[in-house]
Amino acid sequence: MPVFSKEDLIHFQPKHDSFVGVDSDGCVFPTMEIKQKQCFHSLIISMWGLERIEQPLRDVAEFVNLYSKYRGQNRFLSLLRVFEMLPSYPGVAGSGVSLPDTTALRRFCESGLPLGNPALEQQVAETRDPELTRLLQWSLAVNIRVAETVQSLKPFRWVRESLDEIRKHSDAICVSQTPAEALIREWAENSMLDDVAVIAGQEMGTKAEHLRMATGGRYVPDRILMIGDAPGDLKAAREVGVRFFPIDPGHEEASWELFYREAYARFLGGTYDKEYEARLVARFSALLPETPRWAQGWR
Repeated sequence: MPVFSKEDLIHFQPKHDSFVGVDSDGCVFPTMEIKQKQCFHSLIISMWGLERIEQPLRDVAEFVNLYSKYRGQNRFLSLLRVFEMLPSYPGVAGSGVSLPDTTALRRFCESGLPLGNPALEQQVAETRDPELTRLLQWSLAVNIRVAETVQSLKPFRWVRESLDEIRKHSDAICVSQTPAEALIREWAENSMLDDVAVIAGQEMGTKAEHLRMATGGRYVPDRILMIGDAPGDLKAAREVGVRFFPIDPGHEEASWELFYREAYARFLGGTYDKEYEARLVARFSALLPETPRWAQGWR
C-alpha cells in the first residue's frame, strides 16, 4: 500500500491548471451509516459504560455524525459534541448514569495538534491522563472495528465516471478526516488509487490545511473545487477561498450525476459561478439542521 505524507502536499506538482479535492466517507463511498452506527457508536457505549442510556446516546450520536450540520467532523470533535449534547436529551439527566468527563477531550481538541491518533498517543505518553488513555483506546478500537466491518463497499453511482473525467482535466487529491489507513484500504479495494494523486487523512491536518498545502500559489482560486457531503467540506472551501460542490446526503447518486453531466463542465468552462454554487449550497444546507429533534418537541 502507498504511504502519503504532508510532503506530498507541500511539494505537490501540478499537471493541469485546475484542481479538485474530494472527500471520501459519505461522499465517494456509502460508508457513513455503517461506520457510525456499527463501529463508532457501539464502542462509545461500551467504553464509557453508557449501556443504560444506549438509545439516547445513539440518537444524539446519529444526529451529530449523520443528520446535522455537524456531519463529517473529525471524530474527536464529534465525540466532544455528542458528550456535550447528551445531557439535553430527555431523561438522561435523571437517569442516574455518570456521564463522561470531557475536560481532557476538550483540551486535546483545542490543543492545535493534528486531531489524529499519532498526536493523541504522544499526549497519552506525556500526561498519562486516564481520560486521554480511554479516548485513545476508543479511537484505536474504532479503527479495528471499521477494518473488520466495512469491507468491499462500492462507490456511489456516477463516482467512477466523474473521477475518470477529473483525471483527464484536473489534478485531484482525496481530502478527508478519516485515518489514512482506512482511506487507502477503501480506495485500493476498489482499484481507485490512481484516481487521485494523494490521499490526505486526519493525520495531515484539517481539510482546509490539506487544500492550502496542495494548491497554495499553484492555481487560480476559481480553478480549485472541493467536493464534499458535509458542512465541514463547505467550511474548508470557504476558508481557502475556492469553489464547492455538494454531495447531498440521501441524494448522493443524483448529486454525482449532476456533477458528471453538468457541474464539472461548468467548472472547466468558467461558468461555475457564485450564483450557480449558491443554489446548490442552499439545497444542501437545508438537508442538515442545527437543532436536534428532541429540542424541537418532536419526541
